[in-house]
Amino acid sequence: MHHPSLGLFSPLQLRELTLLNRIAVSPMCQYSATNGLADDWHFVHLGSRAIGGAGLILTEATSVSPEGRISPGDLGLWSDGHIPGLQRIVNFLHQQGSAAGIQLGHAGRKASMSPPWEETRLIPEEEGGWTNILGASPIAFSEHHAVPHSLSKSEILRLQQDFRAATLRAVQAGFDVLEVHAAHGYLFHQFLSPLSNTRDDEYGGSFENRARFLLETIAQVRDVWPVSLPLFVRISATDWLEFDGQPHPDGFGWTVAESLQLIPLLKNAGVDLIDVSTGGNVAKSTIPVGPGYQTIFAEQVRRTAEIRTGAVGMITSPEQADQIIRSGQADLVLLARELLRDPYWPLHAAQQLRHDISWPVQYVRAAAGHKPPRLPFVSSSTLE
Repeated sequence: MHHPSLGLFSPLQLRELTLLNRIAVSPMCQYSATNGLADDWHFVHLGSRAIGGAGLILTEATSVSPEGRISPGDLGLWSDGHIPGLQRIVNFLHQQGSAAGIQLGHAGRKASMSPPWEETRLIPEEEGGWTNILGASPIAFSEHHAVPHSLSKSEILRLQQDFRAATLRAVQAGFDVLEVHAAHGYLFHQFLSPLSNTRDDEYGGSFENRARFLLETIAQVRDVWPVSLPLFVRISATDWLEFDGQPHPDGFGWTVAESLQLIPLLKNAGVDLIDVSTGGNVAKSTIPVGPGYQTIFAEQVRRTAEIRTGAVGMITSPEQADQIIRSGQADLVLLARELLRDPYWPLHAAQQLRHDISWPVQYVRAAAGHKPPRLPFVSSSTLE
């Protein structure tokens, strides 16, 4: 799977899609939408990173239903009315040579919350929040969150249809990559972890049962997502309770071992890349945050399951990102905070790594030396 000459700026082939480089804009909530609609903020925010040279740009977690939003300001794709705003963004990303990805998700018990720049609180209905908070089991995430309503079998099936319908809309909007968000304590993670899932039906208890909701949904998504295009899943590799020395009273939660058990099932279901993150489902876990602190898990998944992986988490320097690719720890690096600080990080990284990359023709005079304009985005499927 690994070739040492493949660095950060080598192309990445995923099914019939070719990314120009291995740099992806990680999904980052902006809490700036009204009724789930993408507006000028999202256009400029995502478009700037395309001008900056990222090979793949993923939207923030985009909810498949109104009550699945983390906050009232989240993006949505639960109606056809959401398509035009996203399509406008996709078209612009393609013009800059970037591939466009959408992350579909459902917040579950972490829904209807305030944005992070405000005090943590549940948003009431009179301020645009909602009371229909859903989860695997009636266990609140924290004292600030609502106790969720435990999803019935019929509600689970309806949500799977919501993911299917949102996938079809993502196709209409022109996206090249679809990622299902099963990490960070949101709905799928809530089903996976025994700390948030105490059900006694076919969706709770054993590993097979806790993984059932996600795997059934992946089947619905893959059924309507074009076979020529790649499907990603973001997971939290661990709840971080197996590493702090003191087991949680209820056990270790979701573990690396269970993640490694899940990945082959996702691979068999048609998933092409695992976006490996950690944590988010336990309010008081101890996470040893530091440079590239999650990369070890991406490497473990990649080597054990022989599937492509994305590394995310405190990746900041070009040398660090390049080394992750060259050493075979991951196939893609997803940057978040660093791309907020510098939308042109890929262009600057290329200069630092002495790689020849074309700046947008409008910016060439300001770049070091005169470079030809970047080519428009082309996937091999459009060449047939």
